[in-house]
Amino acid sequence: MTESLRVAVDIGGTFTDLVLHEGDRLVATAKTLTTYPDPAAGVAQGIGDLLAEWPHENVTEVVHGTTLVSNALIERRGSVIALITTKGFRDVLTSGKEQRYDMYDLFIQMPEPLVPRRRRYGIDERVLADGTVDRPINLDEVAALIPSLRENEVEAIAVSFLHSYRDPEHERAAAELLRRELPEVPVTISSDVSPEVGEYHRTSTTVANAYVLPTFDRYLHRLEKDLEASGIDAPLHIMLSTGGLATADTARKFPIRLLESGPAAGVLAAAFFGSQDGGRSVFAFDMGGTTAKAGLVEKGAPLIAREHEAARVYRFTKGSGMPIRVPVVDLLEIGAGGGSIARIGTFGLPKVGPDSAASDPGPVCYGLGGDQPTVTDADLVLGYLNPEFFLGGKMKLDSDGAQAAVASLGRSLDLSPIDTAAAIHRVVNENMANAARMHAIERGKDLRPFTLVATGGAGPVHAWGVARALGIARLVFPPHAGVGSAFGMLTAPPSFEFARSLPSKVSGVDWGGLRDAVDIMIQNGRSELEAAGAGATGMSILIAADIRYEGQGDSITVELTPDPDELDGDLVNDRFLGEYLRLFGSRPPDVEAEVLTWRVRVSGPAPRPEVGDVVTSMDNPHKGTRPMWFAEAKGLVTGDVYDRYSLVPGTILKGPCVVEERESTVVVGPGGSIEVDDLGNLEVTIDG
Repeated sequence: MTESLRVAVDIGGTFTDLVLHEGDRLVATAKTLTTYPDPAAGVAQGIGDLLAEWPHENVTEVVHGTTLVSNALIERRGSVIALITTKGFRDVLTSGKEQRYDMYDLFIQMPEPLVPRRRRYGIDERVLADGTVDRPINLDEVAALIPSLRENEVEAIAVSFLHSYRDPEHERAAAELLRRELPEVPVTISSDVSPEVGEYHRTSTTVANAYVLPTFDRYLHRLEKDLEASGIDAPLHIMLSTGGLATADTARKFPIRLLESGPAAGVLAAAFFGSQDGGRSVFAFDMGGTTAKAGLVEKGAPLIAREHEAARVYRFTKGSGMPIRVPVVDLLEIGAGGGSIARIGTFGLPKVGPDSAASDPGPVCYGLGGDQPTVTDADLVLGYLNPEFFLGGKMKLDSDGAQAAVASLGRSLDLSPIDTAAAIHRVVNENMANAARMHAIERGKDLRPFTLVATGGAGPVHAWGVARALGIARLVFPPHAGVGSAFGMLTAPPSFEFARSLPSKVSGVDWGGLRDAVDIMIQNGRSELEAAGAGATGMSILIAADIRYEGQGDSITVELTPDPDELDGDLVNDRFLGEYLRLFGSRPPDVEAEVLTWRVRVSGPAPRPEVGDVVTSMDNPHKGTRPMWFAEAKGLVTGDVYDRYSLVPGTILKGPCVVEERESTVVVGPGGSIEVDDLGNLEVTIDG
């Protein structure tokens, strides 16, 4: 008898990954090329493939992660919006932080505001920083904007008044009027989206939410109709950027919280597999067809950042994008994927990415029209990939085409095809390792004691080289790593985060009023969890705060307690000092700490799914040998090829070798040893 079924869907730049669980066991996976410009079509196709042999009516939950929100911001494919703000502050999006990400660039480019000045309106109202109303709002001014909003065919409205995090009543009154007069136009207010100090960041976040809201709403309606048409009548839960799950209705209201929806799931998968032997510190490495993502996991939980940058003018230049103040899994994104294009860069040296062939036209070896050499083409030339077993044999790779494309680039570099492919492979590995090293240093971490957990279609192929470059000696390759992000979604708890800025020195905090504010956030979290189908049993609460020393320009987020009644000055000062000394080694003398923002995370119980039967064949796992290139050998060596589905627990293998499964290929070089653990993970140790 079929148990309840759970489906997870992750849309990537090249492939859409799907995972099916029956009860708590993984029973099927699917991987299909992402469809452009309509990714929902690929989702429908993938679900059809995934559930081909399963009763659709038994599906009880669909979990979905998507890059639709971030892509809409990057590609400027959002809606026509208007911004209503405090009089005199309509140019806050242009003024920004008055900081330059490159102080020496005379022609520096900053991101264009999502709403042009002609659709930015100022209202004569004013709330002061302490919450005092200096000038009451005149709603007649708001009503007078209605004709202009209609004339401009505005599809969504953002309202962001000064200091509304202290007193949101002006925003709520304006929104009520706008919704009454323009019922077909969604209104986003900053005190709901990001009630935090910092007018530029708060306004930028609110505008971005309004900009993507209609587009995301239409996408969800289309997805829900497709699911209904396929016979699935089950709740749709959406992956948030924090790695928690929310209802579709919550996602509709706050689509900006989905900015890193899909990538966050890869870190969750790494956290899940890394915690299976006691919660080791994990470096999550997720490399797909378009980008690579990395994140740090400590004590079984990913690190969380309180802010993210979207739609950078220069994709990997910090400060060149729009600040979005919502909590996200603290991710590093690198322009390196299987589809990353290789060419000659500065000084005649090979350059890889950040542009990608994606799924259309794809790498040359896909045979879909691509004509430029990519990382996947190089990996095929180096002997890592089996052209007859890509996607389990569903997709044959064109070895001759890949060889010709790599050779063409090699002629310009005066290198042989194999040396050119090796250069591409090493360049992309070093790029990822350098970025990861800097990411860790900025957070006060040394990566060498970490365990690298590799997921994504290309992650297990490149993890060996990245780990060696970083000095990491232990790697884990979980089963079905190629669809790791989709699996990670099934490990996610229902969860939501709230924030409220109440700036004050620690000595001046009104602890009674603060506890009341925190209790409201906790109650709102309980309501979100109940809407997501989670009960009070197993619910967890975490209270944190953004704290700095008086006079400093930035703050750090410090975890405090699950109990509001424990909040007091001694607790806050002690926790802040401990974290500050860990990060910086010393503290400024005779300076008082001040709190900017209080944060609450409310989570339901996290599922603990099983990966299912990893061993499906008792045949000899050794499939043969083939030439493979490794830097340690300074060239090609003969490596063994193994079948992942015939490796029983306790098996020990030695590199150089590859282990093939349908969704990915594990590559281990000379000096590496593999042990298959009881859960089917490949535990790799690098000697020396």
